[in-house]
Amino acid sequence: MSSPRSRRVLPWTVVILVALGLALYGPIPQLEHYHDFADKRAWLGIPNAGDVLSNLGFAVVGWYGLALVLHSRRHPALDAIRPGYTVFFVALLLTAFGSGWYHLVPDNARLIWDRLPIALLCAGILSAVWRETVGDGRWVDVLWTALAVGSVAWWWYTDHTSTGDLRPYLFVQFMPLVLVPLLQWRNGTPMRERLYFGAAIGFYVLAKAAELLDHQIYDMFTFLSGHTLKHLFSMVAGL
Repeated sequence: MSSPRSRRVLPWTVVILVALGLALYGPIPQLEHYHDFADKRAWLGIPNAGDVLSNLGFAVVGWYGLALVLHSRRHPALDAIRPGYTVFFVALLLTAFGSGWYHLVPDNARLIWDRLPIALLCAGILSAVWRETVGDGRWVDVLWTALAVGSVAWWWYTDHTSTGDLRPYLFVQFMPLVLVPLLQWRNGTPMRERLYFGAAIGFYVLAKAAELLDHQIYDMFTFLSGHTLKHLFSMVAGL
């Protein structure tokens, strides 16, 4: 079991090093042809139906998670982590609508409503684990939520003033993948819980890989695109 001081120093060291690395790297623009998704088939009058309708799973998981959060109010021991999980599951619910709205007519104007919930769910899960393992107060929830909103706002601002810069948004997405397993390991979190989080992280990594291989996967299977598969993998990660 690590000391309270080391539990506080370790995450901030990682946060600062990653932020410094991204700052030195320079602006990261959005990929060219980002909105050119492989599966453009319509169904029942819904354009891009595969990428639109595959978001419905986020709504189901979001509602289920919020029901669990509401039930957890009977357990005061969970008070510290409840705000983070509330943000996480509300963000999952909003992802269903934001991503679905974006994929109907993909463009940068709609993309902000896709990216904002994703940034918030990353902030929510990280702040919950942070408060559980490090023990800091509610300011951690406020800090990571503000960083999530600010990361999308920065991309939106730079997209209108230059070529766009995704560094803060990528930072918010990357930090849970590194810090969650690290914090749980240093805190001696029970193995079963760590395995659940490890599986969730694994499915999220698969989702990002499927996103990058959107066209290749669609060419291979013809009935399922990489981006639709990304939504399904991400839904399982949230569950």
